[in-house]
Amino acid sequence: MAVNYGSKRAVVGAHYGLRDFLAQRATACLMALFTIVLLAQVIFSTGPIGYDTWAGIFSAQWMRALTFALIVGLAWHAWIGMRDIWMDYVKPVGWRLALYTLTIVWLVGCAGWAFQVLWRL
Repeated sequence: MAVNYGSKRAVVGAHYGLRDFLAQRATACLMALFTIVLLAQVIFSTGPIGYDTWAGIFSAQWMRALTFALIVGLAWHAWIGMRDIWMDYVKPVGWRLALYTLTIVWLVGCAGWAFQVLWRL
């Protein structure tokens, strides 16, 4: 007797799966690339490492853009991780929604602050 599982599939929990797995890996690769670029900038800089050196590294527009891409990627990476933690360990829906909201507000605030620091608005 054949059983047809395709017609009555139950949708349970989060259905993010592969998309979030790939997003976590892609943002981790972005963070690794940024770390390599930043280390290369520091290693190949001349003179002592001080404020002027750091300001010089981040004065280039491409470095600011890469840094902001890192911040956005880091926020996305953190959102996926925190959302999964809230989903797994906070059972009351109201609390979970409140924690989701606080997490999003915090991450957007941090990204906005980083944008302000990078472009000195």
